[in-house]
Amino acid sequence: MKRHIWLALFSAFLLWFAWPPIPYTSPFLLVAFLPLMIALEEIEQSDRKKKGKLIFLTAGLCFLIWNTASIYWVFNSLNAVMPTFAAVLLSFIPFGLGAFLMTLSFWLYRKVARKTKPWMADVSLIGFWISYEYLHQTWDLKFPWMTLGNGFATTPQLIQWYEYTGVYGGTFWILVSNILIFRLWMNLQTQKSTGVDRKKYTIGLFSAFALWIFVPITISVLVYSTYVEDVNPSNVVVVQPNIDPYGKNFVFTPQQQTQKLIQLSEEKGQVNTEFFIWPETALVGLQDENTFRFSPAYKAVQNMLDSFRNATVITGAETYLTYQYQKTPTARFSKENNFWWDSFNAAVAIDNTSKLQFYHKSKLVPGVEKMPFPIVLRVLNPLLEKFGGTTGGYGSQKEPSNLYASSGIGAVPVVCYESIWGDWIARSVEKGAQFIAIITNDGWWGNTSGKDQHLDYATLRAIENRRWVARSANTGISAFINERGDIVQKTSWWKEAVIKQDINLNSEITFYTAHPDVIVYPFILIGSLGILYLIFIGFKKKKETV
Repeated sequence: MKRHIWLALFSAFLLWFAWPPIPYTSPFLLVAFLPLMIALEEIEQSDRKKKGKLIFLTAGLCFLIWNTASIYWVFNSLNAVMPTFAAVLLSFIPFGLGAFLMTLSFWLYRKVARKTKPWMADVSLIGFWISYEYLHQTWDLKFPWMTLGNGFATTPQLIQWYEYTGVYGGTFWILVSNILIFRLWMNLQTQKSTGVDRKKYTIGLFSAFALWIFVPITISVLVYSTYVEDVNPSNVVVVQPNIDPYGKNFVFTPQQQTQKLIQLSEEKGQVNTEFFIWPETALVGLQDENTFRFSPAYKAVQNMLDSFRNATVITGAETYLTYQYQKTPTARFSKENNFWWDSFNAAVAIDNTSKLQFYHKSKLVPGVEKMPFPIVLRVLNPLLEKFGGTTGGYGSQKEPSNLYASSGIGAVPVVCYESIWGDWIARSVEKGAQFIAIITNDGWWGNTSGKDQHLDYATLRAIENRRWVARSANTGISAFINERGDIVQKTSWWKEAVIKQDINLNSEITFYTAHPDVIVYPFILIGSLGILYLIFIGFKKKKETV
C-alpha cells in the first residue's frame, strides 16, 4: 500500500483513539493531523498527475474512517425509527457529509498553499476548518457532534478555559498545535535535504510548540485544582426508569409508566427536594398543551407533589398545539378536525401551583425530527402526504427559555441532541438559569459508544457556564456533573435507577455565557477571504489563458 494511504490511516487511527469515550487519550488530538499533513505535502511535492484529486481522496479516506469509527452508532438510532434502507441513506449525513466538509477544508488549504506563503496557508486552514464546524452547527443538516473541541470532553482538567472560549477554543488549540509540529517536521526535512544549519529556527519552532501545548494545560490544571464552588445547595432527584424504547422486554401503558416514575421518585425524594428530573418523552401519548391540566398524567404528578411541597417535576413529553390557520412552517392540517396543529418534543415543568411551563425542543435531528430545507423540499409535500408523511416534523421555538420552580430557581431544559449546542445552552443560562437539566432517551442507540459520548459532552456545558448538570437518561447513563466538569455521580447503562444530589446553584455569568462562540467570527472571515482569493486566482488564470 502506498505511503500516503498509510499516513492517512494513521491519522484516522489517532483521531479515533483520542476521541471520547476513550479516557485520557485526548492530548493525541494535538498531533493527530500530522501524518495526514505529511501525506498531503508529499503528494504536492511529487511528480504525480492530478495532485488535487489525490489530495482530496487521501484526506477523504482519513476523515471518512474517523467519522465512521467514532459515530457508527448513528445507524442504530436511525434504524430504530425508520426502515433500514432509509436509515442507511440518512446515516450519510453525519458520516459522509461531515467527512466531505472536513476533506474540503484540507483540499482548499492545499490549494491556498500552492499560491501563498506557508503562514498564510496555515491561517487559511484554521479559517476553513472553523467555518466548516460553524456551518455544520447552524444549517439545516446540522450535526456538530464531531467539532474538534468536543474531543477533550473526557479530560476536563485540561480545558477549564472553555469558560472563555467554548469548544471552538479547543478546535483552535488543536489546529495550531498540529500546524506547529508540521512546520517543525518541514523544517527538519529542509535541513536534511539542503544541509543548511537551521538549528535556531528548529529550536524556535519546538519552543513555540511546547509552549502552545503546556501553557493552556498548566493554566487549566491550576484553575481546576483551585476552583471552589459557592455553597448554595439545592436537592435534586434524577430518575432513570429504564423503559425499553424498542418494547422488546417490557411494555407499559401510559398510566403504568407514569406510576413507575412516581414510585422511583418517592424512593429518593425528601422534604427539601426542589427538583425531580424525568427523561425525554417520559409522559407518553400526545398531550394537548391547552388541556394538559386535565390529563391523568398531570393529576398523578400533582398528587405525588402533595408529599413534596417545594418540588418541581421537569419531565419530557410529546405535546401539541392547534391553530385556526397555519401559524408556523411546521404546522400540519388535519382534514378530519379542520385545524392546523404542531407536535413538539417538549420539556414540561409541573409544581404545586396552577402554573404549567413548556419548553419545545428546538435543535431537531435532521431527517428524523425535521425535514431539512423545508422551503426547497416543499414540492415533495403532495408525494409525502400520499404516503402518510410530512415535511413539517416537530415544531420548535426560536429562542431558548428556562423552566422555573415556584421558588424562582431556573433550570435550562435541554432535550437530548440539544446538549451539543454550547451557544444555545449559554443563551438560556444568561437568562437566569442556575443549573442545567438534560433529559434524554439514549436507549435508541443501543449499547454503543454514542451513549457515552453524549454523557461526556455534557461536561463541556458545565465548564462553559459553570453550572451543575443534572442528566436524566431513560436507559442510562444518568448523572450529576459539577461546575468543573467532573462526573460526580452516574448510573449504569440499562439499569433502573434513581439518584439524588445536593447541587450548588450558581448565578454568576462566565465570559462564554455572555459571549457564546464569539471566537468563530474572525475565522469565518478568514475562511471567506481564502475562498474569495482562490476564486480570484482562478478567474485571473482563466483570463490570462484566454
